[in-house]
Amino acid sequence: MALLMLLAAAGPERQDAPCPRPLMTGRVEAVVDGDTIRLAGGEKVRYLGIDTPEVHHPGKPVEDFGPEATEANRLLVEGRSVVLIFDQQERDRYGRLLAYVIVDDVFVNARLVREGHARVMTIPPNTALRSLFETMETEARASRKGIWSKEGKALDKRKGGEHEKEN
Repeated sequence: MALLMLLAAAGPERQDAPCPRPLMTGRVEAVVDGDTIRLAGGEKVRYLGIDTPEVHHPGKPVEDFGPEATEANRLLVEGRSVVLIFDQQERDRYGRLLAYVIVDDVFVNARLVREGHARVMTIPPNTALRSLFETMETEARASRKGIWSKEGKALDKRKGGEHEKEN
């Protein structure tokens, strides 16, 4: 069900980005942080289209709401089977898989944005679901959820890119 909704979300109104494609399933062995997991067998997966506050970045302190984002991710996926859906690039420069993640009927990337645990961060060419994430972020901001609840903290803070994080 969630897979069909995800594929439909990238439908014909998105002429600039091809539809994501399901390619892999796996069991989550560990949650690294709010937007990165490790599958059984050791493969790391970085969530596409989103960015969460840092908790393990070398040389940077733990960011506000980082532990909360990590815990939200853990509650959604740890120890569970997931479906990974790839966009245009399958891996980043660190060798991590880049994916939209589905567990049961939950689109994890979107849930984290909608609940205010993540901000939108799309890096071309992986932009198939950008407008979906932007709509969810706008709603989370308006409701002052999670990272959007503290004036001046996470607001409009953008990082160099999801491919820049080495978790």
